[in-house]
Amino acid sequence: MNPSGSRIVLASSSAYRRSLLRRIGIDCPAIPPDIDERPLPGETPLATARRLALAKARKIAERDASALIIGSDQVAVMGERVLGKPGTHVAAAEQLRAMSGKSVEFHTALCLLNAATGKAREASVPTFVRFRELDAGQIERYLQHDRPYDCAGSAKIEAMGVALVESVESADPSALIGLPLIALVGMLREEGVIIP
Repeated sequence: MNPSGSRIVLASSSAYRRSLLRRIGIDCPAIPPDIDERPLPGETPLATARRLALAKARKIAERDASALIIGSDQVAVMGERVLGKPGTHVAAAEQLRAMSGKSVEFHTALCLLNAATGKAREASVPTFVRFRELDAGQIERYLQHDRPYDCAGSAKIEAMGVALVESVESADPSALIGLPLIALVGMLREEGVIIP
């Protein structure tokens, strides 16, 4: 159910983003945009996230020319190293060992595209996460519990992954999960969708 008559579509296959939308009363179709998510040569992590959020929304607009389309992307970076979705247990364990005792910056970009007018509203929210010192046993137990192989940085902060972190600093706590709701609510209001 959507809080207004506007058709809203999420340009994503992420169950995490759909769950976040339900928090604000939006239950909408989620369509995977099927785009190449590799960074461009020389592109900063923030620029990658912003470009992909817009590209995802535009891809879905090719199929639905009247909806409000939500695109979002997140890139995690530790120093110069970009931390993608690990995909496997081995890769996730390696990421967590590398992040032990260190800080990771998550760039979460958001785009709300009005497919009818072509107007795109964009924002990005940085989140700084300091990880605790983690030993091999903690990492293994965590991975067996949460299995975060589809999460950039290998940690689900909304689940057991919260036990791995020492601190989180962000203007929007939902940004770390993958969709900055505070910014999104503002964008939706500008499009006439009032929440609540």
